[in-house]
Amino acid sequence: MKYDPIKRTLGNVFNQTPTLRIFFYRLLDLLLLRSWHIRRALSQWNTERGNRPATFLDAGSGFGQYTYYLATLNKGNHVKGVDVKTEQIADCNKFFEQIGMSKRITFAEADLTQFSEPDTYDLVLSVDVMEHILEDEKVFQNFYTSLRNGGMLLISTPSDKGGSDADEHDHEDGVHGFIDEHVRDGYNIDDIRQKLTRAGFRDIDATYSYGKPGHISWVLSMKWPILMLGASKLFFIVLPFYYLLTFPLCLILNTLDLFGKHTVGTGLIVKAHK
Repeated sequence: MKYDPIKRTLGNVFNQTPTLRIFFYRLLDLLLLRSWHIRRALSQWNTERGNRPATFLDAGSGFGQYTYYLATLNKGNHVKGVDVKTEQIADCNKFFEQIGMSKRITFAEADLTQFSEPDTYDLVLSVDVMEHILEDEKVFQNFYTSLRNGGMLLISTPSDKGGSDADEHDHEDGVHGFIDEHVRDGYNIDDIRQKLTRAGFRDIDATYSYGKPGHISWVLSMKWPILMLGASKLFFIVLPFYYLLTFPLCLILNTLDLFGKHTVGTGLIVKAHK
């Protein structure tokens, strides 16, 4: 299933004004279950630190959704977003300048296999990035180096329990690349723990997300709408009414997934400390 054309279309619609873009960020926070898990983990981390200002790396910042959230956790936070896509970097720099946050938020083009800024960040966030990178252990080592002592790495990535075919990613069987396709069919939970341990991390907590409730929610809130939008742009007219009917159920399913314990799931949420 190809998502990039739909993403670009939605991005063009909501990127017309800064207000619409912020609305889109908040809409994604509601619709995307991975965002629920990430925001919960970040909120817990922030509370444990006493809500002190921090310096963040958004590793694979994309459209800037999580960069914006990190910046709004505390008015004193500083965030650097890096991505391999030049157009995304330019777009994000322009947007955050428009909303007056460019002094605290910066974006730069970077290859994570080469990116390292020693002892710089309190937290490194990587959302749906590692499944695209073949040299993942090199990236984990770079993350470790870039963190300050006591810092945390937070990862959201597909698991090997169907994640590459069941999450919100582009995927084509037998086609692999650095950016547009997955280079692995999700992470085995023990494998990612071992790789992070070899990179130097400690206190590694890896748990499944997108269990049964989350998978049903994803089908209703993401898969079916995207399939219909891909079939016809006319579905944009129907979309608000579709979500009016399905969204209350998706909220319940997302809540069950967020607070439930899953023995298996198509996603992984991983926390690792330096």
